Amino acid sequence: MKDGLQLNLQASKLKKAGVKTLVDKKIAYEKLERLKEIIKDYESVLVAFSGGVDSTFLLKVSFDVLGEKAIAVFSSSVLSPQREKEDAAKLAKDIGARLIVIERDVFSNEDFMKNDRLRCYYCKKDLIKRLKVLKEELNLNEIVEGSNIDDLQDFRPGRKAFEEEGIKSPLVETGLTKEEIRYLSKEFGLSTYQKHSSACLVTRIPYGDEITLEKLQMIEKAEDFLVQKGFSQVRVRHHGAIARIEVAKEELSKFFDLKLLDEVSNALKALGFKYVTLDLSGYRTGSMN
Repeated sequence: MKDGLQLNLQASKLKKAGVKTLVDKKIAYEKLERLKEIIKDYESVLVAFSGGVDSTFLLKVSFDVLGEKAIAVFSSSVLSPQREKEDAAKLAKDIGARLIVIERDVFSNEDFMKNDRLRCYYCKKDLIKRLKVLKEELNLNEIVEGSNIDDLQDFRPGRKAFEEEGIKSPLVETGLTKEEIRYLSKEFGLSTYQKHSSACLVTRIPYGDEITLEKLQMIEKAEDFLVQKGFSQVRVRHHGAIARIEVAKEELSKFFDLKLLDEVSNALKALGFKYVTLDLSGYRTGSMN
């Protein structure tokens, strides 16, 4: 297993460097069978569910293996766009799994509100406390979350919180890559197989800047507007009076439409931004890290 993990990490590094890696279908299905064995051994699970590619795949497999003993939980707060909450509810319903939504007041977390490089760690620590209480109330054995092997190559302090608190990461344990998860999701008929990655809204605010409800609402409304205009991968970075828009590189050419430029500029200025800019490098994962 150790050798397999090293090979998976090497593949992840190649992918991050821009080298396209193909999915070996046989290996992907072997990992899937191993994942099923791991989940079966858990006997019952609380799935930390965001409605993204990874957690939807994990919920699907968990529900297929454990049935009603696999329950999803969605953490709702001002950090999550309303559209993600709605997507999560629909996805859980399509899978057939029970979904519990917990409401969180992130502004009461003083460590998180410092907005330093460990903000994700503090947020996850607080979330895990809630999940552990819920797990006991539901009489479930384990809490599982959807990190994959590729995530180990990124700066993700939240993973440290999972490891410290004993949260299980079965996709990492089986060595599943993002592309393998997308492939298997398509095989399962999950609509998320092509879904773009998402992250909480605070990741649009630079470290050290004050986190406010007003900023988060500006970001959410700005991104909602761009999604409505047909952009699939969107981040609106909040730099005080400046909005810095990141979209997928293949979608940058849409801004050659001068009418669209004016619409975007006017819409974001109406939300409170003084200047509206486009990042010519396009969307990059973790560009604010």
